[in-house]
Amino acid sequence: MTIRLLLVDDHAVVRSGLKMLLASEEDVEIVGEAGSGSEAVAIAGSVRPDIVLMDIGLPDMTGIEAARAIKSQFPKIAIVALTIHEDEEYFFKMLDAGASGYVPKRAAPEELLTAIRAAALGEVYLYPSLAKLLVKDYLAQEHAAENKPALDGLTEREQEVLSLLADGDTNDQIARLLVISPKTVERHRENIMHKLNLHSRAELVRYAIRKGIIKA
Repeated sequence: MTIRLLLVDDHAVVRSGLKMLLASEEDVEIVGEAGSGSEAVAIAGSVRPDIVLMDIGLPDMTGIEAARAIKSQFPKIAIVALTIHEDEEYFFKMLDAGASGYVPKRAAPEELLTAIRAAALGEVYLYPSLAKLLVKDYLAQEHAAENKPALDGLTEREQEVLSLLADGDTNDQIARLLVISPKTVERHRENIMHKLNLHSRAELVRYAIRKGIIKA
């Protein structure tokens, strides 16, 4: 499978560097580039990439606004944030806008490629140290509150499965951890998605973070 990628960054030198990095990857094809948020939305509509690699600090509209606009018009296009911003505010706003990945620009090239390939498969990739730090801070606030009721009708077992899925564990890994069969895990996953009206792993991760049940 060839991953069709749209590069979005307001610095031409950054886009050039990314093109050089990705040029050697046989499964990645650069189908366009944009230097602003509005340009990104327009080009995404014309070339219909699989992935938009999106900076957050853009002229005329932020990467968050551009991501939200693209996802509202073209839900099947995945967004991966590549940004200097590593604070909680931008992280959660980008997830809420529909991002399937969040990678800081200081990350190793292998991390970026992992995020792109995960998003192409409908998975979520959050840069490990960043995700753990932000989720831990969020959970610290949540745990200070009163005990929370059962989450939207999920059973305790479904909450366990949800937490592990949001952490990125596969069905086989969850089955081994919970000592159940992979088919049972898949059934729990289907029930969770149905009960919560979720349609992708990205939505599942955002739900788990917001509800404070994802593992830090």
